[in-house]
Amino acid sequence: MRRGVVITLVSASLLLLGAAPGATDPQPLPAQLADTGGGSQLITAEASAPSSTSGILTWWERRDGQWTQVGSAAARFGAKGLVEGAKRQQGTNTTPTGLYDLPFGFGLQAAPAGTAVEYRPVTADSWWCQDNDSASYNRWVEPLPSDCRATESEKLSSYTTQYGYALVIGFNYAQPVRGRGAGIFLHVNGAGATAGCVSVPEDAMRRILQWADPKKLPHIAIGTTGGDTALTRY
Repeated sequence: MRRGVVITLVSASLLLLGAAPGATDPQPLPAQLADTGGGSQLITAEASAPSSTSGILTWWERRDGQWTQVGSAAARFGAKGLVEGAKRQQGTNTTPTGLYDLPFGFGLQAAPAGTAVEYRPVTADSWWCQDNDSASYNRWVEPLPSDCRATESEKLSSYTTQYGYALVIGFNYAQPVRGRGAGIFLHVNGAGATAGCVSVPEDAMRRILQWADPKKLPHIAIGTTGGDTALTRY
């Protein structure tokens, strides 16, 4: 039998069996996750391994029942890599993996045109309390309360580049566990790896703020391509 006839017959058989061209194409990453937060907007921050300090951040939107990529950018993670969020310890310079909401944005620069999320301007009195002994642990405070030590907190205006634009990542936020970690954000790149946050170039941060819509319940999923901290587990 001629080769062309064989190919034609095989193709026809595959179609009859339902194996249409493209049927084996992988699903978009959000469709592979166990949970996406219940909304129609999702950011994925993916590293190749737990020891990685860089990776890719992608923002997605669910349209007509399908997840569609809206944008992507190179991302940076903690100087000591990534670790399961529930096992993370404060001060380890690791980025917590997991699925988190994005409570609000903030920045030293004005909110980009079209920003719909709550956006707080950083002033000289804006702090993020990271003092485990404070009632304001893992909270934005303005000014710094008496029970929150400055040496255990971040004065946000001191980070002129990183906090030009930022989004709070809801890690350990709703019900803070002392010692697990505080002040985990999605923010503008600094000089290198982060102390546990996720960072991207400034232009990407502006575009994310313009895109995020509170009505669509945006979340961020942080993880690796495989293993115990794989994105698909979250």
